[in-house]
Parts: sequence; structure tokens; C-alpha cells
Amino acid sequence: MEVSLEIVVRSTEIDVNGHVNNAKYLEYLEWGREEWYEQANLPYDSFLEMGIQTVTVNININYRKECRQNDRLTIKTSPERLGRTSYVLKQEIFNQDGQLVADATVTSVTMDSKTRTSRSVPPELAKWFAAGGK
Repeated sequence: MEVSLEIVVRSTEIDVNGHVNNAKYLEYLEWGREEWYEQANLPYDSFLEMGIQTVTVNININYRKECRQNDRLTIKTSPERLGRTSYVLKQEIFNQDGQLVADATVTSVTMDSKTRTSRSVPPELAKWFAAGGK
């Protein structure tokens, strides 16, 4: 399942070079992942009910093209890879002209909320990584 989230670059996201600060892209990606979880019917509360939390352990990002104030961006998020206790989401950010401005892979681990140790990815999340993810 691929999920898209549209945003507009605000003035507070611009750095001294006149374009989006590199750290803001990480925030954009987080917004995209939160939207993906919501569309997968996995809001944060559902993880807590399962006794787990998800923890981001690695982000590999490529900055491809600068973005400026008032640009309209689309953040696309889709499942990439599933491990026993970890999973990877692929994310891409496109500008209003359809140009790829950044892409990333984000690795997360499922953690038992009581023991604070890794735990198997629950079926409710794992199903989205199966063929078609339906």
C-alpha cells in the first residue's frame, strides 16, 4: 500500500541558504509515515494496545533537489522490506512539478513496551509487507 501526503513548504522551514533545511526533510518523512500508519489502520494507540512501540533505528536519505517556500510537496510512503523484528519503509518526496526532491529508506524495530526489548513484528503490521499488502 502506497500512501501520499501533500504539504506546503512554510517560511519557518527555510534556512539561511533560502531553501528547506535538511533536518526538515526528516520531519516531512515522519509526517508521511504517520499518514501511512493511519491509512493502514495502525494509529499509535493500536500499537500500545498490542503492547509494542515502534522505534526508528536508521534513516538513509538522499537529497536530490532543493525545495523553497510555498513549494507543494507530495510525500509517498510504501512498505519495502520485512524482517523478524524490523521493517523498512520506502519514502519519496516529489515537488509540484513531479520531480523527485528526496528519497529515503527508514528502518524501524518493534519493541515490547514493558521490557523495552525487540519483539516480532505483529501480523497487523506484517500483512502490509505481503504481496499487495491488503
